[in-house]
Amino acid sequence: MKENGRKQGAASPCAACKLLRRRCAQDCVFAPYFPADEPQKFASVHKVFGASNVNKMLQELPVHQPGDAVSSMVYEANARVRDPVYGCVGPMSSLLLQIDVLQTELARAKAEVVYMQMHQFPSMSTSPANNSPENGSPSSAGRLALLLWGLACFGLLLYTYSKFFPHSI
Repeated sequence: MKENGRKQGAASPCAACKLLRRRCAQDCVFAPYFPADEPQKFASVHKVFGASNVNKMLQELPVHQPGDAVSSMVYEANARVRDPVYGCVGPMSSLLLQIDVLQTELARAKAEVVYMQMHQFPSMSTSPANNSPENGSPSSAGRLALLLWGLACFGLLLYTYSKFFPHSI
């Protein structure tokens, strides 16, 4: 049975004390969060943040937050080890780029739908007899579709422009 990252009755140090080659005290700050069977967890955190800084952070946090803080530090440390420049921001910026691409594709698809709708209702004639409300006004539907298509294209243009020049619109 484990208690505070150590086996009960055994003097097995936590992963932090084992890596730092020191004796693990009963009130070790690291023991609850870095058990002996997960040495890589503390190794990556130590490599990125340093044991002293992690110790200070854990001691300054309220009683209910250290678990979440350690979890965040482990995630950030592993991300920094994989990508020293961007860390955990790299995957987030990649996802944001994918969102931008998909929004552009969606805007293009909407514009194409409006364009197809415009061609589905072509104006039969411009004579006043064919434009009466009794005939369903096909030319007004065509004009509406053309207007919607123009608005969709203008929206796509503004969206694309705002991506290249974010502070000018």
